[in-house]
Order: sequence, then C-alpha cells, then structure tokens
Amino acid sequence: MPELTEKEFQEQVVELARLSGWRVYHTWLAVRSASGFPDLVLARPGRLVFAELKSNRGKLTLAQEEWLQALRETGAAEVYLWRPDDWDEIVQILTWH
Repeated sequence: MPELTEKEFQEQVVELARLSGWRVYHTWLAVRSASGFPDLVLARPGRLVFAELKSNRGKLTLAQEEWLQALRETGAAEVYLWRPDDWDEIVQILTWH
C-alpha cells in the first residue's frame, strides 16, 4: 500500500474531525504567517487541539518544534504531532468526548 502524502493524510484527519463535531482551522496559504505554526487547530466544547501533521518519514523543522513546545507549556491545550501510523490514536482522540 503506498504511503499517504501529508496532504492526503491531512484531508483524512480533517474529515474525521468534522464528522466528530470539531471546528477545524487550517491556514491555507502560510506565506506571511509565523513559521512553524501547527497545521490544524481543532476546537469543540471543553477541548482545544493543535496538531502538526507529517508523513511517516517527515521531519519537524526547528520552528515547528518550538511552536509545539510553547503550546504544550501553556497547559491550556492538547498538542500533538500526528503521522499516518498514528491513525488509531487519532481516531480515539478525536472521537473521545
């Protein structure tokens, strides 16, 4: 089975999130945005998720690592690095109420 591209993976995560009742934000064109900000922001009552998505072989940039760490340190949100191999965990996280 061919490996998913990051774009294909993102489409699957976004579809699951919307079907599970999440509001989904993704910066479509990040040309003038802060470097490294996570790919997705997901919100629903009582929960806020920031998710960086990578292919199974994709590497985080330093800016991405710094954003994820800064967001984790707030203690105010769930922060994840997700890859296609994490699908079962992603389903559990996004369908948990």
